[in-house]
Amino acid sequence: MEFGICHLNCIAIRKDPSDQSEMVSQLLFGETFHVLLEDVDWIKIHMDYDFYEGWVLKKQISELDEATYKRVSLNDQYFSDEMVTFINDKDQHPQILTLGATLPEFKKGNFTLAGVGYAFDGDVITGQHKKPNLVHTAYKFLNAPFLWGGRTPFGTDCSGFTQMVYKINGYQLFRDAHQQASQGEVLSFIEECEPGDLAFFDNEEGEIIHTGIVLDNNYIIHCHGKVRIDRIDSSGIYNVDTKRHTHKLRVMKQLF
Repeated sequence: MEFGICHLNCIAIRKDPSDQSEMVSQLLFGETFHVLLEDVDWIKIHMDYDFYEGWVLKKQISELDEATYKRVSLNDQYFSDEMVTFINDKDQHPQILTLGATLPEFKKGNFTLAGVGYAFDGDVITGQHKKPNLVHTAYKFLNAPFLWGGRTPFGTDCSGFTQMVYKINGYQLFRDAHQQASQGEVLSFIEECEPGDLAFFDNEEGEIIHTGIVLDNNYIIHCHGKVRIDRIDSSGIYNVDTKRHTHKLRVMKQLF
């Protein structure tokens, strides 16, 4: 196998080829990848969207031939803009799709994945959108529980949340917070930030470990226990429930 695509809503990408290994990220419906290595039940993949690498179960993905892979990769990207919706699989069994699922070769309410045709009547989003729409998308993730390696409203981590908000709106972010911090232009002051810009936070060793999306009036939406809204100031994030600072501000970035 050389190329593949995910045909389930989301599957675990693991550090090692074992069900007991740490989940480092998730592969979502419609996302494509290159195959790096094959084991008996597992394959090591290189994701096309964010270049992340890890192991997934063979039985949870579909193989693509090179021609189909190139056609899917070159086409415009369409995503589900629904929090949760359903499609029927090839056996007419319902399957859940969550916000940000990719709809390969979407056209007039239909798309094709690994040779199987599907009908989709939910809201669809494509192209690049302005910052107000980033904020609109971010609010859809409110109260999503924290899940290490997660990227969906059913569970996400801080960088999975920011990545998916930007992806749905047509922009590419790397997977981890410290990687995302290498993108965009530095903003010197909070006052320079616009809603939709990114803020990054570090630990005592100076390592960037957290990120969130800036909102109006010195608020920030981020994933800490769950996707929540807190205050942000020059020191960092001020938790509105505990009345204390929880994250130390390192840098603010503007991608566009």
